[in-house]
Amino acid sequence: MPDDKDWQPAKMPVIQSVSPNNSNVQFTHSVGFMVGKSNVSFKGLKFVGNASPDVAYYYPITRENENLNGLEVSQCYFIGEKNSTRLQSGLWTHGAGIHVDHCIFYNCRNAMVLIKGIKDFSITNSIIYGAYESAIWFGRSEAPFVFRNNIVTHCNFFWVRPKDTQPSYTFSNSLITENDNYMGYISGDLVPASKSNLKEIGIRKQGQVKLVEIKTERDQPHNYLNLAPGSDGNELHAGIFIK
Repeated sequence: MPDDKDWQPAKMPVIQSVSPNNSNVQFTHSVGFMVGKSNVSFKGLKFVGNASPDVAYYYPITRENENLNGLEVSQCYFIGEKNSTRLQSGLWTHGAGIHVDHCIFYNCRNAMVLIKGIKDFSITNSIIYGAYESAIWFGRSEAPFVFRNNIVTHCNFFWVRPKDTQPSYTFSNSLITENDNYMGYISGDLVPASKSNLKEIGIRKQGQVKLVEIKTERDQPHNYLNLAPGSDGNELHAGIFIK
């Protein structure tokens, strides 16, 4: 795991799909892992996009059954590149008990798409950078959730929801900055929300986020895609490392 003494980026298992479209549920797409039972964990993995040129929508982790419970994703990378290895969303999931902690979503179209039966959801200490549709695509759930110690930056939208909903959301102790839009509606194309029922506790909307990125072919920093020294948001302890 990333906090272990001898861990290096090269030792992290990498999951890449080259599969063509393999599911027609709701629409044609490609699935990496199909979660078909409750109480499943993904830890310490790097997910990258799908290299198949015929795949427009690829989801590394999918859970279709809204009656399932318990899905933990921690200390994982989700890295997409829309021109070569597209990644539609790190998670496309339904049901309860989805907990995401200390993950990094980098240049995915969406970080997460959460639709039916969402309750007991949490995302904590995670970085979402460069989501070119939205960071979080959230369904019709009215259930409370935990959003804490996260960094969301350089995204098209921070959060989108169905147009005819107006639930109460609470966001706490996070940096949400340098995004094109904040809240939005899902209505064909995404449009900015005119009104939202929000409770924001310790939310910063100003600041510049800088990541540790690879600069040369041989350069693979131990903490790549985590926050660089001097970046805003370091006090939140978001990123792949827990300790």
